[in-house]
Amino acid sequence: MSLTQSKLKNYFNELLEPNLFEDYTPNGLQIEGASEIKRLAFSVSATQDSIQKSIFWGADGLVVHHGVFWKHQGTRPITGAWGQRIKLCVKHDLNLFSYHLPLDGHQELGNAVALARELGLINILPFAPYKGRPLGCKGELSTPLSAFDFKVKLKNLLQHEIILASGDEKKEMKTIGIVTGGANNEWIKAHEDGLDAYLTGEISEYNWHDSIEAGLHYFAGGHHATERFGIKSLMEKVKKDFPDLEVTFFDSDNKA
Repeated sequence: MSLTQSKLKNYFNELLEPNLFEDYTPNGLQIEGASEIKRLAFSVSATQDSIQKSIFWGADGLVVHHGVFWKHQGTRPITGAWGQRIKLCVKHDLNLFSYHLPLDGHQELGNAVALARELGLINILPFAPYKGRPLGCKGELSTPLSAFDFKVKLKNLLQHEIILASGDEKKEMKTIGIVTGGANNEWIKAHEDGLDAYLTGEISEYNWHDSIEAGLHYFAGGHHATERFGIKSLMEKVKKDFPDLEVTFFDSDNKA
């Protein structure tokens, strides 16, 4: 059974409400392809790898968290390796849907909420407002853990090396704020909320000293690794709402 491109676009607009977010990328349908969609692929980022895998699988559409257009890049020619991504989509009539901040901050399907659930957090609430919308979530461990033990738990879940900035790794933690990806400076909001810890994907040199001196446990689990959860959660939602639509997830070997 196929799904029209316009119906899927409207579905995502109602579900993720991209119009409520002031983002630095166009959310929604970034590249228009086939009018009918029978197979829909999902991936964290629109790369040559994920696009080629989608085409080989026979997808009519690809849904990602990181699309191909960003405001900071400005107007640019469709050339080189980046241009190849665009040309592959156009040549093979592949619809490319991208949802950045709307997928980060969604309180049912978002990256942070989905990761929090995988970690077994309770009392999950919106966290880190950005221009009126939450970027992530905060919650509590059902049983306090030392920062070191939480690091081990996180490494097992993410299958990624964890950087922990902490003044005392043996000190127990219970509350944590989560904003996935490259939100390294949002640790300040965790500190302002009186949380014990902060989890994101990346950490800058100065974050190490600043967070330790503030008495916070700061966990960096990898940009890609922390952002696999939202897109997978969205895929499962689509699968449930459109059971006759074929869906699949393509991961990438991305250590960053």
